[in-house]
Amino acid sequence: MGQKISSGIKSVDSRGETGGSPSYRPLTHRRQHPELRDPDFSKPPRLDLLLDMPCAGLETQLRHAWNPDDRSLNIFIKDDDKMTFHRHPVAQSTDCIRGRGGYTRGLHVWRIHWPSRQRGTHAVVGVATSEAALHSVGYTALVGSDCESWGWDLGRNRLYHDSKNRAHSSLPSYPCFLEPEESFTLPDSLLVILDMDEGTLSFMADGQYLGVAFRGLKGKKLYPIVSAVWGHCEISMKYINGLDPEPLPLMDLCRRAARLALGRERLQEIESLPLPQSLKNYLQYQ
Repeated sequence: MGQKISSGIKSVDSRGETGGSPSYRPLTHRRQHPELRDPDFSKPPRLDLLLDMPCAGLETQLRHAWNPDDRSLNIFIKDDDKMTFHRHPVAQSTDCIRGRGGYTRGLHVWRIHWPSRQRGTHAVVGVATSEAALHSVGYTALVGSDCESWGWDLGRNRLYHDSKNRAHSSLPSYPCFLEPEESFTLPDSLLVILDMDEGTLSFMADGQYLGVAFRGLKGKKLYPIVSAVWGHCEISMKYINGLDPEPLPLMDLCRRAARLALGRERLQEIESLPLPQSLKNYLQYQ
């Protein structure tokens, strides 16, 4: 059920430690690759705003958690943690589970926590329609294998969509700024960013926006999904928040501007500002 993938490529982890190799630095990549300045690699302002908001409440998170009625039979949701599933150690099997929420509009962000030691040979995160398969015999990257799902293989740093009908060499690398012989090891958690208004799927890791992975998703109803092969792996999904497509109120934009002017490290100083308490509360999302 999966030994860890090993190869001769350089591995750069999320802390920039490479065992002697130069650290991974996004700004260095941007200087080397001017194309990374295009909008695909710039964090969208609406995403910045969403991530500055408080996380969704528990009730909302549970509405967007894993769906116990939409899973492979080799997976079960834990009784004591409805946001985490456990995969039975079934040999020669690839298993998926979808989230409860299907999205057709708006911007949605959720966190996937998948310990790197539990990923095995095929660990894929992405989105799918309700028609995507949830089980396959053998070990495979099931998410993204057909035209009903889109996935990022966390071990191979490849993007999959209808991959069973494409040559492996034609599958794009992700993040796109990686050199041909370069890879990096993801931390245990990553953010999945689905913008149904723009029709894009993106990812973030350790606060770094990794760019648009997929386009052309408008007009579909898409669900969070993962495919796993590692026995006893436990994968959690936490819905961070969402934004409707309508323009944001001026008050919200002003709050965002004020918080940006203060800077994240000085937000705790809001209480000391010479402002009415109601305004200080508003600036702190209270």
